Amino acid sequence: MPKFRDHSLIPTEAVRLAALGILANGERPYGDLAVDVRHFVSRMLGPTLDVLGTSIELLRHEGLIEPIDVRAGPSHSLRADTRVRLTEAGRAALHELLTSRVRAPMTDLTRMVVALKLRFLHLLSLDDQRTQFESLIELATAELARLTDLRRHDAGPGAALGDWLDHELSQTEDRRRWYQQRLDALQEPKP
Repeated sequence: MPKFRDHSLIPTEAVRLAALGILANGERPYGDLAVDVRHFVSRMLGPTLDVLGTSIELLRHEGLIEPIDVRAGPSHSLRADTRVRLTEAGRAALHELLTSRVRAPMTDLTRMVVALKLRFLHLLSLDDQRTQFESLIELATAELARLTDLRRHDAGPGAALGDWLDHELSQTEDRRRWYQQRLDALQEPKP
């Protein structure tokens, strides 16, 4: 899996994470998988070829998904009604994607990766889920430090930039608090 040097997930891996996560919940027609991935990505980012340009067909060539019933179209590509499922290599790749770090700063692509991780978090062990929330808390804490420094040095009181930064700081603090609440809930023993 391509990653940055700090082992954080490259945001363009989002399509891969979405497709593998969807298939982890059960086999489905190839065309439905493509529609579901496109729907999620376009709702998170708007229409974008940068992310959607990654082909789901590539997952088959990499051995991460496989057709159940072989219905090839022209050039041996999968037809929309061909049912596909996750392979063992696909499950391993999904685990690696779900447990990879998320990189600061919080961009639209980073938000989408976080949303995908949260969507498929139930596929991880409790220990891995805890680790993911700890990582997200670290991400929010780093974001707060960066925004606080910018607010302190580059935004005068009452200025539009200062007001916007205050809003960003508030949202980031709320996000960090929410991550902590989720982590705390995972740590509580079940009766």
